[in-house]
Amino acid sequence: MRYVPWLFLLLFNFVAMPARAQRPDSSTTSSDRLVAYSFANDAFFRTDYYFTQGMTLLLVLPGLQHSPVNRVLGPVPVGSTRYHGIKLHYDGFTPLRIQDAFIRLNDRPYASYIYADLFRVADQPARRLRLTTAVNLGFMGPAAGAKGFQTKLHKLLDAPTPRGWDYQIQNDLVLGYEAKLEKQLLAVGRGLELLGMTQASLSTLQTYASAGSQVRVGWLNPYLDNLGVASRSNRIGQRRVQFYTEAQVEGRLVGYNATLQGGLLRQDNPYTLPASAVRRAVARGTGTFGLGWEGVRLETSAVWVSPEFKGGRTHKWTQLTLQAAF
Repeated sequence: MRYVPWLFLLLFNFVAMPARAQRPDSSTTSSDRLVAYSFANDAFFRTDYYFTQGMTLLLVLPGLQHSPVNRVLGPVPVGSTRYHGIKLHYDGFTPLRIQDAFIRLNDRPYASYIYADLFRVADQPARRLRLTTAVNLGFMGPAAGAKGFQTKLHKLLDAPTPRGWDYQIQNDLVLGYEAKLEKQLLAVGRGLELLGMTQASLSTLQTYASAGSQVRVGWLNPYLDNLGVASRSNRIGQRRVQFYTEAQVEGRLVGYNATLQGGLLRQDNPYTLPASAVRRAVARGTGTFGLGWEGVRLETSAVWVSPEFKGGRTHKWTQLTLQAAF
């Protein structure tokens, strides 16, 4: 995990480089400054296999509108409100039994990664649309530090020691591009929303296409008004207090999954699953409860996913997210 802060600083310096001036249009960049952190783990459900732990760190800054990365994120729809940011991901995966000190054939390989989304969000309030595009950049393999992180965490929790990380998928490049389109389909006052979503990713880590929907119910601000919270100057007309529940379902068609099949550049992995073992259709469901107070929001979620490979099980985990505007 000692690689995480250095990677984040490197990426921040890269995206903060100034870009050439672009032709102005009616689009604007939001002045919101946001930071968010999430931690996910399957310990609550006492499973301790497959997706076993993960973290994200998100930063949104208006100054990132000058990043040269924006040149490859596609055109911005005229009249959009833009948000520019970085989201750093760390996730770890294990087979069904981590106590075994040997390769478990026909089971999930040990795998982990650290990568960043260098992203731009373009909101169109009049059309109730949101377009998010991102470049993925990072690495997977032992350099991500998952062996040490999980071993220390399990020691702290007096849990079984993971013994198979020496057979994990080797260091490889994470590089890709993804796009996500969200639209509000229905709104009843400020207490109920229905949104539709479609997403696609072309990456050395994961290549897929998906579609889904999301229902939000409660005392809430409209989903497309901001990225969850807003800076003080942008909270006029917003509810100071939020409490709500969300339900999201997603269906995904999988083309490639490097956490199962290995990265594209290395062929010396101790163990991977063949392409024929990967489930090409995967379903996911998420339930969320959220609380918000002005520029701060706390969410807790439970996630369920269908089997990702032949002979695999369904899996579930919980996630806690804290988001703040500054």
